[in-house]
Amino acid sequence: MHRNDRPATARWLAAATFALMLGATAAHAQDAPDALVKRVSEDVLQIAKTDPRVQQGDRARIKEVIDTKLAPHFDFERMTALAVGRSWRTATPEQQQQLIEQFKTLLSRTYSNAFVQYRDQQITYKPLRLDPSATEATVRTEIARPGGTPVQIDYSMAKKGNDWKAYDVIVGGVSLVTNYRDEFNQQVQSGGVDGLIKSLAAKNAAPTPPPPVLK
Repeated sequence: MHRNDRPATARWLAAATFALMLGATAAHAQDAPDALVKRVSEDVLQIAKTDPRVQQGDRARIKEVIDTKLAPHFDFERMTALAVGRSWRTATPEQQQQLIEQFKTLLSRTYSNAFVQYRDQQITYKPLRLDPSATEATVRTEIARPGGTPVQIDYSMAKKGNDWKAYDVIVGGVSLVTNYRDEFNQQVQSGGVDGLIKSLAAKNAAPTPPPPVLK
């Protein structure tokens, strides 16, 4: 893999692992974070293998699944703040909301692509020792890819009330969220926060690109 291909590939791999977490329901809201990741990963792998509309790449069906199953279990505000960096603090509340919506849409489009491609992955779940009073946790997994080397996946999660929510995924040491920061900072420097919002909106309006070839 060429060095220039790594950011896009890391984003795709992280999105693919996020896509594994689409099946959580309120009935399991008090799951420990590692139990949550394991349960919903297995649920969604089953969906990917058995849902004919998903297998056919039906974007409307995949979007429906993402909107109803994924969004409630991720802290998109925290994710966006981490990705935008220092410019987040100077953005107005209206700009922050627009950034959240556009970044959420961007990630959802990436998840959609990853969900189509994700097949027959073998996941190993690492033991997690968690203090009962903990409000932050890192769930560590490893994904074996057919014909490729295993990929270390770390889920950064935080507790809000009784719910654990994911706010980042670290793929082989690369953060999905902060991987966008340099790009976003450059856009803010050239066009301000509004310029970043317009850039994200333009990406979201463009056709969904194919995932990178994993080697």
